[in-house]
Amino acid sequence: MTIVDEIIPSDMALASDFVSGVFEKLLFLSLDDATVFNLKLCLHEAVVNAIKHGNKLNNALRVHIIINNETNKLIMEVTDQGAGFDHNALPDPTDEKNIMKYSGRGVYLIKNIMDDVKFINNGQTIKMVKVLKKEEG
Repeated sequence: MTIVDEIIPSDMALASDFVSGVFEKLLFLSLDDATVFNLKLCLHEAVVNAIKHGNKLNNALRVHIIINNETNKLIMEVTDQGAGFDHNALPDPTDEKNIMKYSGRGVYLIKNIMDDVKFINNGQTIKMVKVLKKEEG
């Protein structure tokens, strides 16, 4: 079931509010706080990367976000209109020479939080899958 299918301009000022608004639409999933935090973090990182690195802050270019809920899975896809990138060529943020760098951790965090991550269309699309566990209580 598609929960979100939206296109936003490449405007960094919109990213946080957009992600917060998306999670208002996901309340029906009854997710625990840690899962919500992790999913928000991953979606925010993916949207910011699409705006900043993919579309190079070009307001004329758009970012397309699709979120689907399947049985016990949430699938989030973020697509930019940029040239793409090689995700295998990203520097390792845990390497000693990169530890103190201000940026460069987004894809690393996404890969470590989500259960499955794929880069499609030469890296223009990131597809993130999280297996969901409902909050007990």
